[in-house]
Amino acid sequence: MSSSNSKKRRRVLSGVQPSGNLTIGNYIGALSQWAREQHNYESFFCVVDLHAITMPHDPALLGAKTREVAALYLACGIDPDVSTVFVQSHVPAHSELTWLLNCITPIGWLYRMTQFKDKAAKQQQESIGMGLLDYPVLMAADILLYQADAVPVGEDQRQHLEITRDIAQRFNHLFGDTFTIPEALIPPSGARVKALDNPTAKMSKSETSSEYHAVYLLDPPDRVKKKVMRAVTDSGHEIRFSGDPERAGVNNLLELYESLTGESREAIESFFESKGYGSLKKAVVEVLNETLAPIQQRYNDLTSDSSYIDSLLARGTARAAEVANSTLELARNRMGYLKPFS
Repeated sequence: MSSSNSKKRRRVLSGVQPSGNLTIGNYIGALSQWAREQHNYESFFCVVDLHAITMPHDPALLGAKTREVAALYLACGIDPDVSTVFVQSHVPAHSELTWLLNCITPIGWLYRMTQFKDKAAKQQQESIGMGLLDYPVLMAADILLYQADAVPVGEDQRQHLEITRDIAQRFNHLFGDTFTIPEALIPPSGARVKALDNPTAKMSKSETSSEYHAVYLLDPPDRVKKKVMRAVTDSGHEIRFSGDPERAGVNNLLELYESLTGESREAIESFFESKGYGSLKKAVVEVLNETLAPIQQRYNDLTSDSSYIDSLLARGTARAAEVANSTLELARNRMGYLKPFS
């Protein structure tokens, strides 16, 4: 949209689902990046609770997890005086724009989405909800409502951003210049942290069969140590960065260490030269707990009074709704809807 060129700062939007437990992978690939870049952009960060019900969920946990994720945003360095933090479902424009975009999005685009194929393959055909297929359109609505210039995402979300761009371009072509075409912001390292128990798979915040799969942001120090010391490595001895699939476990630990310390790969390899995997794991445990300690302290302070989080979310919702409703009105006008009567 041409008006985006006159903005003082480029705008970003991103969010995390309030399902499962946020991991160190979420911190490295998303939350730390948001906190680091928030002063360079006009930033909107939402807890995407509408996305959380595209798969079976526990209604008794949804509200509590929504507050937990919001508090972790702040604990990881998101400043509510700098960035807008809000809950997705508290801004109804997200749902309405999703419907408008549904009506111009070819269904073939959705069936080609890798995440839909992967998740649908794990369910019985008749039990797959429409929300799972429609997930990318809701994500597009989230982004386009705020005329976001860029979206901080992990590498695994790149395909979703591409379909968002396609949907925006299609809408603009059909109805005139309406939406900004967003680009991806992907960190060069740590964008796809792998599981400790299976370093060929992404570390997931969803429940898994193994208790040693992921390090969660609220794990106590002894739990972190137990998980890392059980992490998969290999039968070798050399501690060096490698693209060899047979050495994926060691490489994952090295990339964790690299992401959390900010040290160069040359310095890291030099530090661990002539040392064993046990030394590497102990060093990773140390930097993980050093990273998590202030986050957990801040989280505990923030959640000691739930009304504080609620008041911040209310303030964020008011700001988000102001921007989202303006975009929704523009989209409705472009599509020819009759304006509401006063």
